[in-house]
Parts: sequence; structure tokens; C-alpha cells
Amino acid sequence: MARISLASIALMLSVQASAQDAPAARPGDEKINQLIIYGEDECPESKGDEIVVCARLGEADRFRIPSSLRGDINDPRNQAMSERIKSYEYVGASGTMSCSPSGAGGFTGCGLAEINKAYAEKAQDTGIVFGRLIAAERAKRMAGVDAEAAEVEARVQAFEKGRAEREAKLQAELEAKEAASADAQPLPEPK
Repeated sequence: MARISLASIALMLSVQASAQDAPAARPGDEKINQLIIYGEDECPESKGDEIVVCARLGEADRFRIPSSLRGDINDPRNQAMSERIKSYEYVGASGTMSCSPSGAGGFTGCGLAEINKAYAEKAQDTGIVFGRLIAAERAKRMAGVDAEAAEVEARVQAFEKGRAEREAKLQAELEAKEAASADAQPLPEPK
């Protein structure tokens, strides 16, 4: 017969207790698997609370350099004329938030200018945006959850309605029996 120490029993109980006390999965806690598949390749099925998002590209792109790295996104020919004109706003600017080497605080606008430039590049990116694909997959899952919740709610309401009808019927039968028994018993004679 194998002997189990008290320490190993305590460890097993603490692991079991921590597994029972684990909070339920919340939206946004699920594992997200982002894949790029080519041609007619099959997208793997999601398992459990894992979300699998597949972006499909043509078979010709399988061994190519990604489209986001092929061209120069900073090429002036890719920029709208209105954006080119905006760049002239900063010619001769100096002082705070100007991103110039002259004037007090001229450096403070440089970080903001770089951030704005990065967001502009990101907005022009024609590549795959997994954030949108993930949001669409979450919305699809939540639509299933909402439909299931509506179905459960309908069943609960039907059950409650049936129960109320049964209770009303039993109450009516009980009142009828009490009325019949009251009619059957003679009233006591006054003294």
C-alpha cells in the first residue's frame, strides 16, 4: 500500500481549491490565433474559447514579400495634395510644439509629429488588419450567445406561465372544496 504524506495531500487540496475558485472566462480573455492562409488552404477550426482568425490571400502571394514591404509608403506620389500643402504650415515655425531647433521648447512638437506620421502610415496600410477580423469574429460569437440567451429566456417564460396556470387551477380547486365543505356543515344554533 502506497503511503501519501500530509504535504502531498495539502498540495492536492490547494490545487483543487484554486481550480474551483478560478474566475469564469470574460470576453477578451480568450486565446486568439491569427493566421494568414493562401489559395485554397483550409482554416483550422477553433477549439474551446480559442478564436481562430484566418486572412486569405491568393496563391500567387504565398512566397512573395508582404505587400506592405514592397513599395515605399512615404513616396510623395502616394500622398494627397492636401497633405502636401499641410506640410508647408510648419515652414518657419518656431517655439513650443513646433519641432524646430530654434526657440524654447521647439523640440516638444517632434514627438507629436512622429506619432501623427505613424498613425497616417498605419491608416494607409493596405495589408491585413487583424483587429478588424478579431472584432468581426467576436461579434459573430456574441450573436450566437444572444440567440441562445433569447431561446433560454423563452423557455423560462413558458415554464413560468405554465406554473402560474397550474397554481391558479389548484387554488380554484382548493377554494371550491372549502366552499363545498362550508356548505355541508350546518351552522351552530344560537343560544
